[in-house]
Amino acid sequence: MSSRIARVIDRALEASIVGSFTNIGSSVRSHLDHWENPASLEGRIVVLTGATSGIGRAAATMLVNLGAELHIVGRSADKVHSTVDALNGLGHHEVTGHLADLALLHDTARLEQTLHETLPRIDVLIHNAGALLTDFTATTEGIETTVVVHLLSPILLTERLMDCLSASSVGRVIVMTSGGMYTERFDVERLEMTPSSYRGTVAYARAKRAQTVWVTGANARFGDRVAFHLVHPGWTNTPGVDAALPGFATVTRPFLRSPAAGAADLVWLASTPPQVPAGGQLWLDRQPRPLHRLQRTRLSTPEEASSYDDLMAFAHTRIATALRDQS
Repeated sequence: MSSRIARVIDRALEASIVGSFTNIGSSVRSHLDHWENPASLEGRIVVLTGATSGIGRAAATMLVNLGAELHIVGRSADKVHSTVDALNGLGHHEVTGHLADLALLHDTARLEQTLHETLPRIDVLIHNAGALLTDFTATTEGIETTVVVHLLSPILLTERLMDCLSASSVGRVIVMTSGGMYTERFDVERLEMTPSSYRGTVAYARAKRAQTVWVTGANARFGDRVAFHLVHPGWTNTPGVDAALPGFATVTRPFLRSPAAGAADLVWLASTPPQVPAGGQLWLDRQPRPLHRLQRTRLSTPEEASSYDDLMAFAHTRIATALRDQS
């Protein structure tokens, strides 16, 4: 099949949303584009959060089988230990587990210290940990949980590990996002919801939209040293989807991607050569995808220009306050 026809089919799938996000999209595109297996990860040090279930567990298995020197992060000691045991049973490099609740910035700071003390460099830092909560939940540090897990902890961990990432010739940060972000416009004033206004899916979508501002802004500023990427996993069959969106999961079950399919782009990006592909983009099925689908989510030119600085000012203030108040 010609590349022109393949592009036409890809655009049709993308326009349909359902065809793009479900297992239909990954199956058709992998055949049309003749995907090759990801390259070997021998010699690359990879840190992966949210690695004990769903997409993260699938990604961890794939990364280890490709030869990565893998460090996984989880909040449950039992799950971290069982995951490490299973991965080490594959017979590749020894996998190291780190216990940290990324809903708590003090845990994130301690994780960063451990990684700094343990690793000579980090080639790939993957932010996969996530939380889609039904009810408003504030952490013991006084911040709404969704904002901490999806934004504040990744920002804190990445900024404090930039020297480790910069020490690598292939340094990159990969952030797992969601199609939910397409429904929300970035507004830093509305990012952290209150108990009275809280809706879990909205909080999640706003945090995911904010991730696009962080990743594109960070890549514009630091991409010459460390590439930043966004990955959209499509609609994937995971325990998190079952728990948070049971109705959606039931209706779409036959068409949901497997966790391995949801992790495929993440693993592919972890294996590519230095500065390939270019950072600052959103990836689904090995192609860059638009950051917006709805006109109402787009920012004006002045808003776009200030969005990254506005987000980082918010993040740095919340992080500094939490770490100071709980010290």
